[in-house]
Amino acid sequence: MRIIKYLFLLFLLSLVALTIFIATQKGNFTVESSKIINSPKATVFNYVNDYKNWPKFSAWIKSDANSKLSYSPISIGAESSFSWDGNNDTGTITTLYTKGNDSIVQKMDFNDRSSDVFWSFKDTVGGTKVTWKSKGKMDFMMKVNSFLTGGIQNSQSKIYDKSLANLDKSLNLETNTYSTKVNGIVKKLETFYLRQSFTSKLADITRNANAVFPKIITFCNQNNIIMNGKPFVIYHTYDTIQNIAKVSFCVPIKEQIFTSQGSDILSGKLNAFNAVKTTLNGNYTYTKEALDKSHAFFKNNNLIADPKFSHLAIYTVGKRESKTPSKWVTEIYFPIKPKDIPVTYKRVVKDSLATPPPTTPIKKEDQSEF
Repeated sequence: MRIIKYLFLLFLLSLVALTIFIATQKGNFTVESSKIINSPKATVFNYVNDYKNWPKFSAWIKSDANSKLSYSPISIGAESSFSWDGNNDTGTITTLYTKGNDSIVQKMDFNDRSSDVFWSFKDTVGGTKVTWKSKGKMDFMMKVNSFLTGGIQNSQSKIYDKSLANLDKSLNLETNTYSTKVNGIVKKLETFYLRQSFTSKLADITRNANAVFPKIITFCNQNNIIMNGKPFVIYHTYDTIQNIAKVSFCVPIKEQIFTSQGSDILSGKLNAFNAVKTTLNGNYTYTKEALDKSHAFFKNNNLIADPKFSHLAIYTVGKRESKTPSKWVTEIYFPIKPKDIPVTYKRVVKDSLATPPPTTPIKKEDQSEF
């Protein structure tokens, strides 16, 4: 009986000693995990920056099918937030600020514990290196859990690793889900627009579009100019050997206007034309396949491309409407050269008494600036 008392006392002393040991451990923690994601940096950043994509890769959320999810009215960028309430975990994460395509800073409250969260995105061989890090302070129960699981870095980094692996799989599915279809010959109607034009590397077209389109749209809003459709790009030239193109980034407007001299935003008019229309559903990286199908259609149907410009691409559903690449829709129009109308000659018998008919000059069609 006395031995049992001694053993019990020893157990209590050991428990007290362990409790003191755990309580006196450092309260600060840092958890960090990195993975190379097989997708472009901008694509990965935009995907993570939208909380509506988090249930597709977050290991915490995917492990609890009964979690109740809620989002702020705007789920993207600074001041957006996301909350979940599950059987095991509850939490809220808020985006404090972002640096375009490079980093995201967030604040997370997870099971009544707060932490600072940091994301970084860097171009690297094979895709994008994504680093996910959180820093905070542990309460006593968190210290106990950390002690039992071999340290918070060991236990939490496994969850981060699994989430990043899910992120890679989700993006692979998104970026590889696409389709291209040649719709046939259509009539493209006359369009007035505002534009900015310059020469760009082919690889920079999307980045330049993301910068120029908002600028023109803001110009329209500030000057009460009514827009009339989706933004589009006119490719005046498209050089795949030099990998450059002369382009105009355009926003269609309802009525023709004339901008002031010296403005970097100019007005234009695109005359109606016949075109081969091709639709790309999915990531812009598959544009080449859409172009190749269009060129094959020209060849198979003995069509001749109009040299006024290479082609026109309308962002029917783009990044402004969806951050999910598989949902993007791009309509591409290749102008067709009008067929020459054969000229017929009528033999006229010379009559000295007949009055020669007056000659009427042939009126040239109005020419588009393209």
